[in-house]
Amino acid sequence: MGTVLITGGTGLVGQRLSRVLKQKGFQIIHLSRKEDLNATFPAYQWDINAGTIDKKALEKADFIVHLAGAGVADGSWTEKRKQAIIDSRVKSAALIQNTLKEMDKKPKAVICASASGFYGNRGDTVLDESATIGKGFLAEVVEKWETANSGFSDLGIRTVLLRIGIVLSTKGGALAKMLPTYKVRLGTYFGDGSQYYSWIHIDDLCEMFAFAIENENVEGTYNAVAAKSVTNKYLAEAIGQALNSKAVLLSAPAFAMRLAMGEMADIVLDGVRLSPQKIVDTGFRFLYDDVEYALKDVVERKI
Repeated sequence: MGTVLITGGTGLVGQRLSRVLKQKGFQIIHLSRKEDLNATFPAYQWDINAGTIDKKALEKADFIVHLAGAGVADGSWTEKRKQAIIDSRVKSAALIQNTLKEMDKKPKAVICASASGFYGNRGDTVLDESATIGKGFLAEVVEKWETANSGFSDLGIRTVLLRIGIVLSTKGGALAKMLPTYKVRLGTYFGDGSQYYSWIHIDDLCEMFAFAIENENVEGTYNAVAAKSVTNKYLAEAIGQALNSKAVLLSAPAFAMRLAMGEMADIVLDGVRLSPQKIVDTGFRFLYDDVEYALKDVVERKI
């Protein structure tokens, strides 16, 4: 099956993906700030800011899954934080690419994380990958991220960019932050709740990464979302149903979100409806295309 090198392997998607790929027969190794070759998934060291990387990891890699990047919701969007978010993506790609240039062996493919933030706030229009870039900081981040990752293609490596929507998982991300209030029968939607969220079950996302690794016809940019986008308010209601909670839904007014979070409120107030038809046309099939079913599954299995 081969060896897959994962950057960002300790993150929400990286941890789950490592297990999924191992079950499929792949050998999994990670790039990490701290070396630990005896870990379940051996970790080789790299330092993005110092520009250093253990070449042995790249020499072993038949495929690379590039997930690394500072979390956009992990801190206030100061100018320093914004630059760190961008640099973590641009510099990490450049470091890997510059090292690969010096090596005879190249991976068969590099599968890169991207984000639905590329499209900005686009209302209820259903968009595919041909849509133009949106406005705002998130769109700026994704544009620079994808430009940096296009450098893998310049090296003659099959490159895939997955524009990931909201990942449904109880282990992290947006859903994990929304769940606690339902324990006291309170749910929240943002603004008027009419903004569309494009979502994906974490196992479907992992299967999509695996599919991209295994299928040579998969190349370029794809929306990594389920077909049936839902409004923010509908999602809040569906979470309550999945938890069998008769929660009262309350609105967090947009002006209050802006006061509390500033520009960062775009993360929850912006909406986009995306089509996954392009990846479906390659032969990929979703296991969870209904948000209620997907939420019930991640809640029951605690994944």
